[in-house]
Amino acid sequence: MSDEAPVTAPPSPPAPRRRASRLALLPVALFAGLAGVFLFQLLSGHDPQSIPSVLVGKSAPQTVLPPLDGLTDAAGRPMPGLDLTGFGDGRPVLVNVFASWCVPCRDEHPLLMDLAGDGRLSIVAINYKDEPENARAFLAQLGNPFDALGVDPKGSATIDWGVYGVPESFLVSADGEIVYKQTGPFTPDSMRTGLLPALEKLVPSGIPAAAGEGPAPERAG
Repeated sequence: MSDEAPVTAPPSPPAPRRRASRLALLPVALFAGLAGVFLFQLLSGHDPQSIPSVLVGKSAPQTVLPPLDGLTDAAGRPMPGLDLTGFGDGRPVLVNVFASWCVPCRDEHPLLMDLAGDGRLSIVAINYKDEPENARAFLAQLGNPFDALGVDPKGSATIDWGVYGVPESFLVSADGEIVYKQTGPFTPDSMRTGLLPALEKLVPSGIPAAAGEGPAPERAG
């Protein structure tokens, strides 16, 4: 009988443990990547709300939505629903997507009320996944800057606009092309540096649009 000890292969490393270690590092790597993107945006001065839209430069969806029941204008007339199948009055249109339950919508609303006095454009709204009574109360309290308002209780119409949160706004030229998008609420700065320059390119100040001559349309509130 041989006195030599049997030769045995060295034990293999525990593969499941190594895989678990890699999986444990995955959240750290994802966090580091997101932090890097945020830091880049912060240092570059990029506004994270200014997310480009693939629709800019393309035709606006021809959205048709029913009116908000019980909503009237300042003259007591029923406010029409939304019909974007044509842009016949010669003015650009600002399409604002809002909801009464949206806190940023409330924050931006005074800016829309101020903008409503600019006769160069029409402001219309898509009321997103809202309760009719809450939407009416929202506009009764804060004022109604809109020329037309359509309700989208299930959020199906806004899919065509690429909306994934409220508020969002789109400036549409008189011939139906989306020329500017605002993701998130308007602020005085975004109005000054974004929307108003885009509007100025369409209708320079001092040159009224076809339907913008004379006083701005009367609005509720």
